[in-house]
Amino acid sequence: MIFVTVGTQLGFDRLITAMDDWTAAQHGAVDVLAQIGDSQLKPKAMRWSQSISPTEFNAAVAEAEIIVAHAGMGSVLTALELGKPLVLMPRRADLKEHRNDHQLATARWLVSRDGIFVAQDEHELPRVLAAARAAAQRPSLISPHASPALLDAIRQLVN
Repeated sequence: MIFVTVGTQLGFDRLITAMDDWTAAQHGAVDVLAQIGDSQLKPKAMRWSQSISPTEFNAAVAEAEIIVAHAGMGSVLTALELGKPLVLMPRRADLKEHRNDHQLATARWLVSRDGIFVAQDEHELPRVLAAARAAAQRPSLISPHASPALLDAIRQLVN
């Protein structure tokens, strides 16, 4: 299953439309669940809900083969902690999807990290999804805890 999330603050119709189109092109071969946020869209090819509870979110992430999301750090950290390949499509200020382009900067910063795949727009999304699906067999985990070296550096700074 592929889990799509746009976060809790804003809808992201461009991502949801692109994922619905991609899902339709798969002719039922791929199960997709989307949390679409504050949107008037009603996707036709994938299961969806405007919002889901934290319990449902955690269950969807755990079940997912791949997570597709905006470039929000909550989604990034969740996917990395669980070793789930993550496809990011950043919101863009010029399209009125956000107030600034910090998500573009976040995506540029993360693009070289194992397990993270960035689609700059809806046209790149199918190619990036294919790469993420191929990588789903090779999970890359991060620890939910800070490394001892980081903790030591912070202690030295504070002291």
